[in-house]
Amino acid sequence: MNRAKNKHWTDSPPFDNFSTITVAAIALLQDNHPLMRYPTSAKLFQTAQQLIPGGVNSPVRAFRNVGGEPFFVRRAKGSRIEDIDGKSYIDYIGTWGPAILGHAPMSVINAVHEAAKNGLSFGIPNVLEVEMAQMVTSWVPSVEKVRMTNSGTEATMSAIRLARGFTKRDKIIKFDGCYHGHSDSLLVAAGSGALTQGEPDSAGVPKSFAAETIVLPFNDRHAVEEAFRACGDQIAALILEPYPANAGLILPQPGFLAFLREITQKFGTVLIFDEVMTGFRLGKAGVQGLENITPDLSCFGKVIGGGLPVGAFGGRADIMDYLAPLGPVYQAGTLSGNPLAMVAGLTQLHELEKAGAYQTLDAIGAHLQQGVESIFQKKGIPHRFNRVGSMFCLFFTDAEIINLDSVKTQNLEQFRKLFWAMIDEGVYIAPSPYETGFLSLAHSREDIDETLEKLEKIIASW
Repeated sequence: MNRAKNKHWTDSPPFDNFSTITVAAIALLQDNHPLMRYPTSAKLFQTAQQLIPGGVNSPVRAFRNVGGEPFFVRRAKGSRIEDIDGKSYIDYIGTWGPAILGHAPMSVINAVHEAAKNGLSFGIPNVLEVEMAQMVTSWVPSVEKVRMTNSGTEATMSAIRLARGFTKRDKIIKFDGCYHGHSDSLLVAAGSGALTQGEPDSAGVPKSFAAETIVLPFNDRHAVEEAFRACGDQIAALILEPYPANAGLILPQPGFLAFLREITQKFGTVLIFDEVMTGFRLGKAGVQGLENITPDLSCFGKVIGGGLPVGAFGGRADIMDYLAPLGPVYQAGTLSGNPLAMVAGLTQLHELEKAGAYQTLDAIGAHLQQGVESIFQKKGIPHRFNRVGSMFCLFFTDAEIINLDSVKTQNLEQFRKLFWAMIDEGVYIAPSPYETGFLSLAHSREDIDETLEKLEKIIASW
């Protein structure tokens, strides 16, 4: 694999302004640290596998869906990342969504640096978490009260517990292909029919937990109606990614989200929008703002942390007030609302408030989409390119992408072939055909044009 240094990368690291910081965490990123002197990512991966399960701290990073081994990142700036072998890539992952301004934006880094001077965490209320609550509730009309967590998984797990406590019901509905983190109730695979009890999708999840989760096909109104007819008075919550982005990018068919709002209201079921990916990325009010839908609870993460670990859930005040210390539903977190994550997220959101940010992201996405579709159409390769704003996914299939079953019709070998060819060309896309890509305000038209030129070169050889 070609790992020659990319000419577009500058030799100045994004940490130059903080050369006086001598903490070990920053030292790890410097060239003279022992772990940074590994001759190749392959050598470091061998060591990592001896110390970390699978060599990674999140499964998709292991490249199992594309074969081969991952590279290790040394630094990132703007639209690019650089590995420890000195090769740079145009990055279309953006740390899986949070880097909407690009990597290491100086406004965020400076804000975090200043906040850190006053302490990293207190375990005591601080003004920044109140400011974040004000911003979230002002941007998202459905959210009257909000509570911070440290991850999207914590947010969805807590929202479901809250919905169960509020309704005094046990069952929940989720959709096949929607991922809501790795809590027990949500790691459930669909049964053979719409009402078949789900089966655990992971070892270690008791069947009794999965039995309370009904898994349905996305975009299937009939299946939803059947579930509510059978046990509507037992269903505490219906949770979904309104634009599912963990099985590729799937869009709801016209009227489907409005239908879900109507049927959950009819049966007194809490409607939960998981906007961990889409929240604050597609607009100030996320999908619910684009679709004019008002869920009862919403879950957030990624963008509101500015690159630091974060999550949040919020919604109707009468539901949120069931949380301790006001109500009987317990939820807590030592680092929730910590000043570094809050100031990073607030700074990033303030940057997005500037005129035209979301329109710019959409224009960048449209330019990429037009170019990709033109290349594949000329070559006659079956494909679907789903995109909304700065989120996108390429599928090697001519089937309409409406649910997980249609996602599975894609040609996985073609995707693997494309992935490694793009890596060789210095373009990093998701190492799985079931992941969504992300653009940032740091992506220039030149970045997109360079990507399209490399893609055209690859496809011409097929």
